Amino acid sequence: MKFQSPSNFSHGQVGKIGVLLTNLGTPDAATPKALRKYLAEFLSDPRVVEVPRLLWKVILHGVILRIRPRRSAAAYSTVWTEQGSPLLFHTQAQTDGVRAEMQKLYGDDVIVEFGMRYGNPSISSALEKLFSQGVRKLVVLPLYPQYSASTSGSTFDAISKDFTQRRWLPDFRFISHYHDNAGYIQAVADKIRAHWEQHGRADKLVFSYHGVPKKYLDKGDPYHCECYKTTRLVAENLGLGKDEYQTTFQSRFGREEWLQPYTDVTMKALPGQGVKSLQVVCPGFSADCLETIEEIGEENCEYFMEAGGERFEYIPCLNSDAQHIQALTAVLQENLHGWQAGDSAKSAQTAELAKQLGAKL
Repeated sequence: MKFQSPSNFSHGQVGKIGVLLTNLGTPDAATPKALRKYLAEFLSDPRVVEVPRLLWKVILHGVILRIRPRRSAAAYSTVWTEQGSPLLFHTQAQTDGVRAEMQKLYGDDVIVEFGMRYGNPSISSALEKLFSQGVRKLVVLPLYPQYSASTSGSTFDAISKDFTQRRWLPDFRFISHYHDNAGYIQAVADKIRAHWEQHGRADKLVFSYHGVPKKYLDKGDPYHCECYKTTRLVAENLGLGKDEYQTTFQSRFGREEWLQPYTDVTMKALPGQGVKSLQVVCPGFSADCLETIEEIGEENCEYFMEAGGERFEYIPCLNSDAQHIQALTAVLQENLHGWQAGDSAKSAQTAELAKQLGAKL
């Protein structure tokens, strides 16, 4: 097997610290062809769909990829912008924000990039950018506040797979979650407060998280518990009573049972329970995307209003808000503790010694 070496490698290169932010990913365009490629990669991940591989391959290629790409493309077209998908440009803005903060703190010693688990820019391409700039120590922050094997776990898989093909490996730290981080909780709570100051409060606040099959919880995945902890901490910060908020789970797929209560079922039921005004926040999403803009802001809004609701408001994600950037930077600072970048004088000495030993510089 031929192992990959970093481009621009030299024995005298000054070692840097790398920060890799990751998110789920997005198709390259809002077209059936692009969605077919994206969904094929996404739904082929055994972390995402835990079904026997041969059976799932038949279902995926024989049924799902023949039907779903066109439907998904139509949905994506409603949120697509001149900058591309919202998830892509928000993640880019988050990366730019974190990079600027890290520059203030560490100067040129820390390099920040982002990669997507599925689609482009890929995690492998982001790692290559970091390693080609001399990164020798790497911390990875998946932008999923709550851990799930299907998100953070899958991200670790992708990085591990990339590492198996590299000749040289960095010192490595992986941040699996930050669901109860004080800065993150404060940022979510303050985002809700700012919305209340502008629009007033509603009868109820719903915290909607992306769902996963219930069997994942039964097998020990902590995602369900971490979502509820995030809700509780934000609610406590806001001073909400237990009857003033609710946690739900959205985006289920297939016929098996997923985490409940379901968001769409809840939207249809709340007006009959006397809830006429509703606000929804999605703290499990670090950036607005199809699932927040279209699924919550349009589809579930329609469910609520058609069931007798009178006022529905979606509270946007933290995106690249300054307070969110500060919270992410603080998480990274904590995990960079004890690390230092290389020393230029020592690197020059290393290069000279390598040269004396016959190494090609």
